[in-house]
Amino acid sequence: MNTIDFFDTYKAENPSAITIGTFDGVHLGHKKIIENLIEKADGLSTTLLTFFPHPRMVLQQDSTIKLINTIDERIQLLETTKLDTLIIYPFNKEFSRLKARDFVRDLLIEQLNLKKIIIGYDHRFGRNRTANINDLREFGAAFDFKVEEIKAKEIDDVAISSTKIRKALNEGYITTANKYLGYEFMMTGTVVSGKGLGKKINFPTANIHIKETYKLIPKQGVYFVKSIIDTVTVFGMMNIGTNPTVAGKKQTIEVHFFDFDQDLYDKKIQVHLIKRLREEQKFNSVEKLQEQLQKDKVASLDLIQNYNA
Repeated sequence: MNTIDFFDTYKAENPSAITIGTFDGVHLGHKKIIENLIEKADGLSTTLLTFFPHPRMVLQQDSTIKLINTIDERIQLLETTKLDTLIIYPFNKEFSRLKARDFVRDLLIEQLNLKKIIIGYDHRFGRNRTANINDLREFGAAFDFKVEEIKAKEIDDVAISSTKIRKALNEGYITTANKYLGYEFMMTGTVVSGKGLGKKINFPTANIHIKETYKLIPKQGVYFVKSIIDTVTVFGMMNIGTNPTVAGKKQTIEVHFFDFDQDLYDKKIQVHLIKRLREEQKFNSVEKLQEQLQKDKVASLDLIQNYNA
């Protein structure tokens, strides 16, 4: 897959079949749309046009929207498809004011060499999102490209899935979220220095800093997780929370890896969440916390056996 994020200078060489959308999560519903595009491309080069930042981040300054994927994670997931080209268009206020006809002519036709577009029945575009699929059909007749409508049920399934995934993550139902995603929800960040408490109680942790503030962080609690570090799969348990036992105030993301002794400071790692073990709790002493962590480890080791079965 060819990923383009320098759009001003880009011009597609081959005639394209295109679909458009945010595709946050790149979940099972999104993958159906991509498969639909590839299947109906009729020999054309397949292109997905997506936007970043998310339009709501730009148009609603107080927007609290949290995304399932960072843009890098979205690219990573889309690279597993058979798309020919991914276009990441830099969404800004100027672009939001572009008239629908200009968007089609200047961007889709002139730059992306559009010959066929596969789009949802409810897709809206152009200034104030006033244009719809009927307008697109008129532009198709004027500019000589085909318009194919994705069935309403498929689009509704995508919308429902995205909503359900965010809700499941916010409520801590990670296995439900993973079912809709079709993969294990991931968090990508850099390992930074922590307070060192974990090391003192024989549960050293990698403290993960996620720079993308728009990334959705699941409900606080303890999770069974895995990472792939230097091509090796490593299992562990992760706490998302404030460490109330030691009067913590700030939310942290800490991972304790099993049978692992490697310096990860300043290293970028990706953690995949498999199962939520429990709520974060405040214990009467650090010793009680240590006892619970041992129980969490035993539960996680049991899960590894089933995971690898």
